[in-house]
Amino acid sequence: MEHRDWSIQEIARLTGTTSRTLRHYDDIGLLPPTRIAPNGYRHYDEGALVRLQRILLLRELGLGLPAIADVVGADPRPTDVRGAAVEAAALERHLAQLRAEQERLARQIASVEHTITTLREGEDLMPENMFDGFDHTQYKEEVETRWGTKAYADGDRWWRGLSADEKAAWQQRVADLGADWIALAAAGADPASPEAQDVARRHVAWLTGIPGTPAYGAGGDRKAYVTGLGEMYVADPRFGANYATPADRAAQSDTGTMGTGGAEFVRDALRIYAEANL
Repeated sequence: MEHRDWSIQEIARLTGTTSRTLRHYDDIGLLPPTRIAPNGYRHYDEGALVRLQRILLLRELGLGLPAIADVVGADPRPTDVRGAAVEAAALERHLAQLRAEQERLARQIASVEHTITTLREGEDLMPENMFDGFDHTQYKEEVETRWGTKAYADGDRWWRGLSADEKAAWQQRVADLGADWIALAAAGADPASPEAQDVARRHVAWLTGIPGTPAYGAGGDRKAYVTGLGEMYVADPRFGANYATPADRAAQSDTGTMGTGGAEFVRDALRIYAEANL
């Protein structure tokens, strides 16, 4: 039986990625082609497609390329029944994660739809319905490790004590900060410019209003905290994605790794503000 394969252009079109990304995956040993045609084009067989599906799934789950390489292993394609069974088992694990995420998103969609209906019908908002699926506890262990159990407990108690309107206003404040940072970074603004420093001032004011953080109130080393947080925005893609510019996202499409230009802009502006004011 003849085994079919697909050209790099076909794979790029089918997956919505780019030939450049697929070539990058080959360059780093993540997804070598099955064969190289006489015209120099890369071709991929069914086994390579299974591996690519896993790679794309793991990217959607937020893993970087080095971590993905560790997960999928060195063998690019299942070559026998046992290899195919291993790939199937791995995909089952990914599927379970995707279903969990699907359930979480479904709960978020339902909660937003409920809020829209409530607002249109003039009924009272119910916070327990509004925030289903928005799990702020997912960082509990990380917060406690960084700043202690009291920090998390204080922040959690503060958040749960907010009214629905206060939570919505807080989330809008965060969204506005992110949008303003991205707009300035995308426009090539100077981190030391008055516009950037004004957003930095608002950012620090926002941080100092969150109980449990080292910047809250009058205590703690605000300067070290703010500058350290800026560095974390660059180092940790979970947070850096909040400030990703269109160019950063285009880089992810090409290479599989989110650019850090926006996060670096925020880091630099916060550092300048902290040096001058904290």
